[in-house]
Amino acid sequence: MKNNNKIAGKNVLITAGAQGIGESITRHFINSGANVAIHYFSSADTANQLVEYATSKGQKAVTIAGDLTNEADANAMVEKIIEAFGGLDILINNAGSLVARKMLSEMEAEFWHKVMDINLTSMMFVTRAAAPYLAKNDNSSIVNLASLAGRKGGHPGSLAYSTSKGAILTFTRALSAELGPQGTRVNAVAPGLILGTSFHNTHTTKESADATTAGIPIQRAGNAADVARAVLYLASEYDGFITGATLDINGGVYNM
Repeated sequence: MKNNNKIAGKNVLITAGAQGIGESITRHFINSGANVAIHYFSSADTANQLVEYATSKGQKAVTIAGDLTNEADANAMVEKIIEAFGGLDILINNAGSLVARKMLSEMEAEFWHKVMDINLTSMMFVTRAAAPYLAKNDNSSIVNLASLAGRKGGHPGSLAYSTSKGAILTFTRALSAELGPQGTRVNAVAPGLILGTSFHNTHTTKESADATTAGIPIQRAGNAADVARAVLYLASEYDGFITGATLDINGGVYNM
């Protein structure tokens, strides 16, 4: 049987690629033979371990620290990757955070802008910097991490987060039309309840997780590998007619 794995040898940038879902995405790309650039904000130890894992398999890997809400940091990160790899084939926009739960009555302008910057503005900065390098390939791919919260509105206290994730769905559709002529496909994934990550360990109580899980048709929560496999699928060149789409990963609790 012919090997259809076209990820091997590709240069991939994963933002926030050393924790939670991002770490699993990075490992899946490494296991598929890719060269990985791992951006991190605070997870230096894990990022370095991932580099060691990639190099042990004979692949190139680099780590880049930075605050992607800072335009200069985002631009510098992409330039460092090009210097290290010579090119870029795939961008995974994974960085994001709920930050904290705040109701509308508690919402300060500073908090609102912080959440928007972390989840949305940083994605624009990185994508804008990376797009000219992605255009140098006949085929390239971007996968954006959205959320079920962007579809449904999220649980109470996630107003800013849900709004930013909903905007990523539109950002993905608009960008797919804009970058399609240069050969870059742009898709998104919208994970639901993904347990075992720092996100839900921090922001979701056991009672809330149990209640959500009880309403999932397949009767289990998701895990980071569930998301990573979907990201790998969308990034693969042999799926080259899919663009502007969002793949929902939620066990059937929400569909449209």
